[in-house]
Amino acid sequence: MQRPLIVDGGLATGLEELGHELHPRLWSAGVFLETPQSVEELHTAYLAAGAEILVTASYQMSFEGLAREGLDSTAAESAMRATIETARRAAHRHGRPAIVAASVGPYGAVLADGSEYRGDYGLGPEELAAFHRRRLEVLRRSGADLLAIETIPSLEEARVLCALLSEHDGIDAWISFSCRDGMHIADGHRISQASALLEACPAVTAVGVNCTAPEYVSDLMDGIREGSGKRIIVYPNSGETWDAVRRRWSGNIVQARFLELAREWAQRGAWAIGGCCRVGPAMIRELARVFEDTPS
Repeated sequence: MQRPLIVDGGLATGLEELGHELHPRLWSAGVFLETPQSVEELHTAYLAAGAEILVTASYQMSFEGLAREGLDSTAAESAMRATIETARRAAHRHGRPAIVAASVGPYGAVLADGSEYRGDYGLGPEELAAFHRRRLEVLRRSGADLLAIETIPSLEEARVLCALLSEHDGIDAWISFSCRDGMHIADGHRISQASALLEACPAVTAVGVNCTAPEYVSDLMDGIREGSGKRIIVYPNSGETWDAVRRRWSGNIVQARFLELAREWAQRGAWAIGGCCRVGPAMIRELARVFEDTPS
């Protein structure tokens, strides 16, 4: 077994642990706009815990969503770029290099209604492309090491993103899906179909799952392997369930089970492992300890 790279955990989770109240629509991006130093502090905490990949606070940032909060296009672009600069500063402050992945959230993130776990937007490919194109271009030129296109719920949105990535050279990406069970992404398509689609997308160098229940990940990795030979990245949530109506999590975190499963994911060849919602610096520290004696 080769040691996987350690991805950080959830920004929203970590910010709540630091005492911040999340913005109702922008979540951690709202905290970033108000106090970017808090996000830098959290990035540093994840690095200290053992994270080697930092995912930026740009997940909820879109030109449409930021305009709703009063930011014009120039200010929105500056905010997106600033998330990468903040992660870079954290790595410099911590004193060791880190891979900075510019987060690209799905269309559902701007809706703030939980539709990134369903994919039922009611939009066609042209509308999805119009939403994603400019933001992708800004983040592509931001100085990030790669793009983290994450929590994608539908095959159609993944197809649109692949087409947009092919319009430009110069930066690699991973695409990770939100999934409903151990076989299907959120919109009901098989994960093997999604990974086969990405196999034909040169800019995508890794395929994965995130913000998905950890007990589904091993089977999902098998499904990814059916369609693609690309590297696999997995960073599930804690195992709790998000209720978009009541805006709260339910269920319990079982850290020991998460770590046990993480060993299994590494044995199955995961390139990188981390956490998403409800996984904070403390759990990432324990995750890094699981693999500290494993050859890289």
